[in-house]
Amino acid sequence: MEFLKKYNHTKNVRFESFKLALLEARERGLKTLVETGCSRGKIKFLFFPKMNWKDGMSTMIFSDYAKYMNGSLTTCDIEKKNINNAKKFVKENINYVNFIVDDSLNFLSSFDKKIDFLYLDSLDGQFKEASKHQLSEIKIAKDKLSMNSLVLLDDKGSKTNLSIDYMLKNGFKIINETKEQVLLSTQS
Repeated sequence: MEFLKKYNHTKNVRFESFKLALLEARERGLKTLVETGCSRGKIKFLFFPKMNWKDGMSTMIFSDYAKYMNGSLTTCDIEKKNINNAKKFVKENINYVNFIVDDSLNFLSSFDKKIDFLYLDSLDGQFKEASKHQLSEIKIAKDKLSMNSLVLLDDKGSKTNLSIDYMLKNGFKIINETKEQVLLSTQS
């Protein structure tokens, strides 16, 4: 998975957890990725979107993985401008990505495929309702997860506490924890 090298940037504090998660996903043969909250980037010179390494650039790395595995990534964001920026960032892999503008709870409720790899990163951790929102996301998605799937939770400590407790009580196992993220598995 040579493509991982281009994401090993000093400002990408999530790189190691993304790398570990995707190596584990490859080992398991996971091909259907779902992401809530896409790579937004940041605006440079008033209107040009620019990569924001502090956000980890998840949509780009997941689209590269989807291409590598001949799989698919479905990414959802409530903001159309974020989706438009993400489309620009993944233009080389656009055929492997489905973009949805919607609230993540609505999107997950209507998603009709089994999910192999789920990344929950909608509603930033500084919002007081973020923890309840992430818990609602995993409750909706739980029965849509395939056997042996992986769930990566972002913003550890600010929005993961309710969802981690719920997941552990429902048979998930923690595979890896960093300052920023927690990787869990449905495998017992």
